[in-house]
Amino acid sequence: MIAVAALYRFAKVDDPQGARGPLLALARAGGVKGTILLAGEGVNGTIAGPRAGVDAVVAYLRGWPDCADLSVKWSEAAAMPFHRLKVKVKREIVTMGVAVDPLADAGTYVAPADWNALIADPETLLIDTRNAYEVAVGTFPGAVDPGTRGFAEFPHWFRANREALLAGKRRVAMFCTGGIRCEKSTAFLKGEGVEAVHHLDGGILRYLEEVPAADSAWTGECFVFDQRVAVGQGLSPGTHGLCFACRMPVSAPDRASPLYVEGVSCPACHDARSAEERAGYAERHRQQRLAQARGTAHVGWAGPGD
Repeated sequence: MIAVAALYRFAKVDDPQGARGPLLALARAGGVKGTILLAGEGVNGTIAGPRAGVDAVVAYLRGWPDCADLSVKWSEAAAMPFHRLKVKVKREIVTMGVAVDPLADAGTYVAPADWNALIADPETLLIDTRNAYEVAVGTFPGAVDPGTRGFAEFPHWFRANREALLAGKRRVAMFCTGGIRCEKSTAFLKGEGVEAVHHLDGGILRYLEEVPAADSAWTGECFVFDQRVAVGQGLSPGTHGLCFACRMPVSAPDRASPLYVEGVSCPACHDARSAEERAGYAERHRQQRLAQARGTAHVGWAGPGD
């Protein structure tokens, strides 16, 4: 089995560009693939490979200043979920576009075991901080869906709807896939003057891993940014596939639709693409299948979520 680690840590990284080379070399030496983002505010990424190689990367990152508590969510995949390794230097490890300081201003962490009680309270405003296509795959019942296409839209959405959202609520609870977006969101809300802000420690992935199925409040599956597409309770493989034309998740009913053609279109994008574009996708898919038959990766394939 391939070890998969979703990791992040808000920490002060003085020289992200200088840190990139040694980290890239270590990951390559261990047969690790995936994407790691570095910025002055910390590190974020999902990587996969032999357990020893992934362990080496995690141990190395935990040796950085303020990174001993690097958050890591472990899972397994039957096959390598990434085709390449990328270590990128960015302005933010998760793009919000608003200056916040999660190191100093993050809200209250809530353990998965305590999450159900918090969100069951009618005085708790529950917000899903993920993108709309992720929410469609699965969420917690009663969670507000901001309907965003990208995390950078979250601040505007909250400011525009603040009064209605907070009416009659004593606290806010937020969640995301692995914890990074909801943690940054808590710092944003506190900067907006909202004090009672909580977030799910370790995100949905830790919740699905630690909370027994019989006690789980989660419905559906959790979208992940690799070839697994989605995972279920206990981080078991999900049932969703991916449309490689628009990179949106596709359910079993979506795949049964006459608008779904593998590698070419799905119900979400069929009418938004021209016949010429779909012909191009079909040719790309044909080349990918030929490469797969030869046991090689198609050069045009970047992988979901890249």
